Formats: sequence, structure tokens, C-alpha cells
Amino acid sequence: MKVFLFFFLQTRGSATMTFYKTLFKHIRHWPANCHRTGPLALSHKLNPCRGLLTDGSAARPRITENSVEVFSHVYPRDDMTNVTDKILSKVGCQLHNRPHHPLWLIKERIKDHFYRSYIGRTGNPLFSVHDNLSPVVTVEQNFDSLLIPPEHPSRKKGDNYYLNRTHMLRAHTSAHQKELVRSGLDRFLLAGDVYRRDEIDSNHYPVFHQMEGVRLFSNHELFARVENGEELSLFESGGRRTPQKQETHTLEAVKLVEFDLKQALTRLMRHLFGEDLEIRWVDCYFPFTHPSFEMEVRFQGDWLEVLGCGVMEQELVCSAGAGNKMGWAFGLGLERLAMVLFGIPDIRLFWSEDERFLKQFRLSDIYQPVIFQPLSKYPPLFNDISFWLPAEGYTENDFCDLVRSIGGDLVEKVTLVDEFTHPNCINACELCFILSTTREREREREKG
Repeated sequence: MKVFLFFFLQTRGSATMTFYKTLFKHIRHWPANCHRTGPLALSHKLNPCRGLLTDGSAARPRITENSVEVFSHVYPRDDMTNVTDKILSKVGCQLHNRPHHPLWLIKERIKDHFYRSYIGRTGNPLFSVHDNLSPVVTVEQNFDSLLIPPEHPSRKKGDNYYLNRTHMLRAHTSAHQKELVRSGLDRFLLAGDVYRRDEIDSNHYPVFHQMEGVRLFSNHELFARVENGEELSLFESGGRRTPQKQETHTLEAVKLVEFDLKQALTRLMRHLFGEDLEIRWVDCYFPFTHPSFEMEVRFQGDWLEVLGCGVMEQELVCSAGAGNKMGWAFGLGLERLAMVLFGIPDIRLFWSEDERFLKQFRLSDIYQPVIFQPLSKYPPLFNDISFWLPAEGYTENDFCDLVRSIGGDLVEKVTLVDEFTHPNCINACELCFILSTTREREREREKG
């Protein structure tokens, strides 16, 4: 197959030429059917993350010809394996647990709010916090335990990082909900790194961080403050599912759980953004909650989606061994909140080791106000690339993964701007627009 390449890229420094040469080489050697059974074999070395490992004694994650090794566990490779060295280099970094990192600050503010708001009779916090769980989960944990159908698009290989057919890097922290509920917990917060194959721009990165909360209620706990509450019940038999409730829940129980959920999250967001924050709720759909909602807040004149939540599907709760209870769950993105609250314009900055970035968040108090100060005065550079593609077996995320594996955070944005199909050929030519910059070169110039 003939491959035609045309680039118009924007970069800074000599590192750009090395990036292009490597990218050309891998595009040129793509097989005609464009099916790769494993990650790219890159000639350059990837810098390992300097963060903490979930298991401090474990070796760094690595890929061999026949297996993927993560935290001393070996997973045989198969046709679903698509994790790359670049992505594995992020496993164990745990930015959300690094003191004074902006993601840590957001996590600590949320944790502190729940600790102060939900206190037991002896003064102990009612919500436990779990922020050190391994990101390697089973496909069952990531999808089946959350009632995500077998043919649901979120399971696609093109959107996830699979170690093999049975194990993957979690796509959401909700993958641990069932195991934590099964352990006997009825109130908990969960934070961790999650992995999804995605587009390249200032708002998307293949590794990001989520935090979620779960609260379960017994019949007594939910109706204790309701007049004649002893006559009410969480469940009913012979009910039917409606937009307002599940078939097993009574309407009274759902409305109380929904009220408690929205009240808890309203207080949380006003704790983070300020008491005058304007909030609105939007009905939505999630496979693991019903009814489901998204919260939007009005910030600097714009409505921003900040989290998703809802009444937990009773089938999920029952499968975790808590069938006599019902509850709510919510999930939010730590990067999303940090970018808004701290004025951080690019999601890649959270992975920066630049002292000028890190020192801005070394605060004496987690609630000390801070607004990010830009690091560079240099404008970005723009470039294009076009090449022939096979008729099938290729996704835009395949190319984004290739760019990330070779260029790392050198490339800031990849946008598909045009497609062309030759009338006498089944191959399609995709024209991609790439926006990139080299912060390492910026620092060298500024020092010089």
C-alpha cells in the first residue's frame, strides 16, 4: 500500500525533528490491514513516572513480547492487548496522593468537607476514604459489575486500555464500588487514576483522576426523621420502572434518597466554589444509576458540568450483598475541578515536573486561594499531516495513541479536519491538524 505523508506541524526546538522521524517510521510500517496485536515497539526510552507505586516493592510496569507486567503480576498478551509503554509509565504515579499537587489539594478539600459534615456519635468521620487501590481491574469489575451491557460502546477496544481479554486499566473508579460495598462499607469516598483512549487537546488526556462517593441507607436510617416513618418502606413488590424510580423502590424512598444526594452535592460544590454558587440539575442516563442526574454550576458566566450522580441500581446493590439497603452514588473529575478553580488551562500541566508549576501549589493551608500563573510567553506552532488508511480496522484513537507514544506531551492537540476517499481506491486519506509545543525547550530558552 502506498503511503503519502504531508506534515504541517508546529513545534519548538530540535526535539521536534526526532519526533517526526519516529512517527514517519511507524506510519510507514503499519501493516496493510492496520491491525496491531500489541503496543508499538518504540526505539526511544520512556521516562518512568517518579511518583509512588501502589505497591512500593513492585517493579515498574513493563511490556514484553508475550506478557504485560504490572505490580509484579504477569498478564499474558492476546488480541485485546493495546496498552502502551507510554501509558504504563503513568501507572503508579498517583498524582492525587502527592502532597501539594493541585489534584491532591482538590481531593483533600473534598475529603475535609465530608469529614466535617458527616460525624458519628463519637466524633469519628462516617465516610471512609480509599485512594490507593490498584488501577488494574478485571473486565467484570469495570463493566459487568456496573450493569454495563455486553454490546455497550464504552467497552470498545478503541476507547480503553486492555492488558488482555480479562484485565484492563480501569476506565472509572466505579469499578471498585461492588467490592467496597461487599466489604461492609455503607459510606465511602474513592479516588484514583483512570485510563481511557481519547483525543488530544487541552482538555483530554489518556490518564486522569476521578473521585466518587457512595452512601447506603437502611429502612430505619432513611425514614428515622419522617413522621410515621416506621410505616414506610424502601421497597415494594410488583412495582414498575418509571422515569422517577426503579421497579423495586417506593417513590417515597427514592425522593428522600434523591433529596439527600442533591443536598450533599450542593453543599460540597458551594464549599469548593463559594456560597453564592448557582447550580442546576439535568436529567441524564447512566447504566448503574436510576434516576440519574448531572450537576452544572454557573462559573464566570458559563454553565459547567462538574459531576454525574444518581440513585444506585438496586441490582448492583443486591449483587454486592447489601440487598436490604438502597443508596446514592456520585462521580467527578479532579482535573476538571482543578482546572476551573485554579485557572489551569491545559490538562497536561498536571504531569509537569517544572518547579515553576509545582511551587505555585505549595500552600500552608489547603484552602489558601491560588490562581495558576502561566509558564511560557512563546506562541504554539501549527503543522499538518496526511496519509493513506486501510478501508477498516483503524480508529482516530489509534493515531492519537501513536502520536502520544512517540511525542509524549510535545503534542498539544490533534484534530481531524478533512477526509478523502479516492474514487478508484478503497483507501481513505485523513488529514489531521496537529498543534504542538515543547515546554522543555521553552525552559532552556528562558534560562538562556
